[in-house]
Amino acid sequence: MNIEPITGGYLNVTVEGVPQRIYVEQAGQGRPVLCLHTAGADTRQWRHLMNDAGVTAEHRLIAFDMPWHGKSLPPEGFQTQEYLLTTQTYMATVLAVLDGLGLDRPILAGCSMGGRIALQLAARHADRFSGFIAIEASDFQPAWYDIDWFDRPDAHGGEMGAALVSANISPYAPERERWNTLWMFMQSGPGVFRGDLSFYTQDDSLIGLLGAIDTGRTPVHLIVGAYDLTCTPEDASRTAAAIPGATLAVMDELGHFPMSEHPAGFRPFFLDALGRMPAARASAA
Repeated sequence: MNIEPITGGYLNVTVEGVPQRIYVEQAGQGRPVLCLHTAGADTRQWRHLMNDAGVTAEHRLIAFDMPWHGKSLPPEGFQTQEYLLTTQTYMATVLAVLDGLGLDRPILAGCSMGGRIALQLAARHADRFSGFIAIEASDFQPAWYDIDWFDRPDAHGGEMGAALVSANISPYAPERERWNTLWMFMQSGPGVFRGDLSFYTQDDSLIGLLGAIDTGRTPVHLIVGAYDLTCTPEDASRTAAAIPGATLAVMDELGHFPMSEHPAGFRPFFLDALGRMPAARASAA
């Protein structure tokens, strides 16, 4: 019997007065690293790193599905709501998971919208973390696509989302992982990708906060793929330059979903990022 070392369970928390049942996966031991998935996806994007003994020997990787994503169901009454993620709700959700799991200043690693919220948290709640790894993250990019295409009665939102995602995956990505990555987006709930992209493409509040981020207290390291059309190396470079003391790595052969699309190519960049983070106390399980 070959069972992977990843364990999963449900965390019940309240976010902005709303009860949420959030699915959480964990693997490893040592420094806690809270991992955030991209828009329209879920914790499966982190599975390769969570199965990597070279990563988990000294790091406790923790990933969770945002409400409405993956195994985290929408809140009660969702059928009467329009899902539109906001910066405040996103930050509140991350902090609620932090509190619910009893995490003491973990490293925060987020990709795409997860990287954007990592930078927001670095600006607003840095005291709750020991460092930030912002992957495919920058200050702001307006949409170069029509997000309403991802929630229409005459189009399959999941397949439309996968089409957009496909343009942001590196040609160096292994074929198997390219399609595994696309499948996650094909499974996205109705309107969820659109609701995430509403946050990602409309909230530019981070721009004015970057200069106040104190990397002397909590380091910020950005990682970006050369084949990312949504957050280009130029976007990430501009953002890193606006954060005093931030560092940046460009991955020549990767795209917007590096931990999922090309895990072997992403691994050394992730290990390098972890090495830049200060030691933190291990937190309670």
